[in-house]
Amino acid sequence: MSVIVAGVDGSPSAVNAACWAAEEAASSNATLRLVHAYVVPMYGYPEFAATFAQLREGMRDQGGKWLDEAKEAVGNVAPGVTVETVLTEGDPLGTLVEESGKARLTVLGSRGLGGFTGMIVGSIAVGLASHGKSPVVVVRGPQEPLPSDAPIVVGVDGSEHSTAALRFAFEEAAGRKAPLTVVRTWRGILLDEAVSRYPLKVDAEEIEEGERAALQEQVDPLRESYPDVAVETVVVRGRPVRTLLDYAERARLLVVGSRGRGGFKGMLLGSTSQSLVTHAPCAVAVVRPPAE
Repeated sequence: MSVIVAGVDGSPSAVNAACWAAEEAASSNATLRLVHAYVVPMYGYPEFAATFAQLREGMRDQGGKWLDEAKEAVGNVAPGVTVETVLTEGDPLGTLVEESGKARLTVLGSRGLGGFTGMIVGSIAVGLASHGKSPVVVVRGPQEPLPSDAPIVVGVDGSEHSTAALRFAFEEAAGRKAPLTVVRTWRGILLDEAVSRYPLKVDAEEIEEGERAALQEQVDPLRESYPDVAVETVVVRGRPVRTLLDYAERARLLVVGSRGRGGFKGMLLGSTSQSLVTHAPCAVAVVRPPAE
């Protein structure tokens, strides 16, 4: 049976993420593993109030209580899901990266406290999206109830990373019996600038038609593999981040690759992916190709 990992730190955001992960586990017949990691400070605390041993014991006890609270919340959302808990002393990011190597999916909230102190988007969330071995989902919430036809939205650009994201999005749509919206953008602003500077005749309709053909070429093989998924393909002239944020307003999940066609070699998380993880109103899944 596959495993879905959720990071827990006692924050409402982490509990909400654990519940999201539980629903995902229920839809995919997976085991949910709740993980809490903590680091005991070596200094900076009043030794007259507690010894190092007492501090360590207190942090472990607190972590156990947070795991119990998350497990109870998960039980209310998905009572049939098998739940495991992991309580460990160690670096939270390193622990989650290690756990992600055994997971189908790794989930965490956009903000945290306690053992994941500073777990705001830009730190552990982005670090895990950069280094995690499985797809990583950053959950915002709690969210307003979504309509039954709320789609999964995926951004693609023809790159290997976006193809991995597209495959994941098809799998999610099939498992959740949700429609899928595939979005590809092209930058008309740069094109307009080129026209004003150089004596070239540029046909915007021809360029958009080429973008549509490239999108269909990327989508069609997976459409054949998932014939029951209702797919809408969209080509938009505009900026990727702004366009995907607009579509995310009515999405149940936004899926992106860890970096795109324009990414620098060796860059672990592209600017588009990082912006979406930071600003998207819905849960965001960041997917890396299997070879990475």
